[in-house]
Amino acid sequence: MRTLRNHAGRPVAAPLVADDVLEFHAGRLVLLLAICGGAGGVINGLTKMAKLDFFVRYPDFFEAVRRGSDQPDPERGEAVEAAMVRHHYGPWDKRYYHVLAFLEARGIIAVRKSGKSYRIALTRLGKTAAERLAAAPAFAGLRRVMQAVAESLGDKSGNELKTMIYATFKEEVGRRPLGSVIARRP
Repeated sequence: MRTLRNHAGRPVAAPLVADDVLEFHAGRLVLLLAICGGAGGVINGLTKMAKLDFFVRYPDFFEAVRRGSDQPDPERGEAVEAAMVRHHYGPWDKRYYHVLAFLEARGIIAVRKSGKSYRIALTRLGKTAAERLAAAPAFAGLRRVMQAVAESLGDKSGNELKTMIYATFKEEVGRRPLGSVIARRP
């Protein structure tokens, strides 16, 4: 994963996949903090951040939880925003550390150790960036999904979300081998 600036030297005919661009993931996490992190733009814990991000990136799984089902709706068939892998603590993206460091180095977020977990918060600059992203028409769909995720699941802890994911999506997530990509169906 590289920044857009580092993709400048690639051949013009080479496809540029958004999933490979650091800013793509950074923008999504900034919006996630702003929308799911409440008025302060704060999410307590990497587990909670990752699980909220999972439901944003996998809208079929989020809709299944909202419906009280244990299966994504086969009729919806929404694309996965950016795939995640099964980790010890549920869905995870190995790029999180890189993206969080990128955002913290630019003064967009502040990451602080709080007990055994990390508190991830938007800075003043981060809140300004989040407002601009939220106002952009290109982010309207993502913003709507995040608002629904925040309303439905925002008050749950990271551990509660992890437990819910493993209990609800046994085949799709819980029984997958560690490190394997989470898909709509096993």
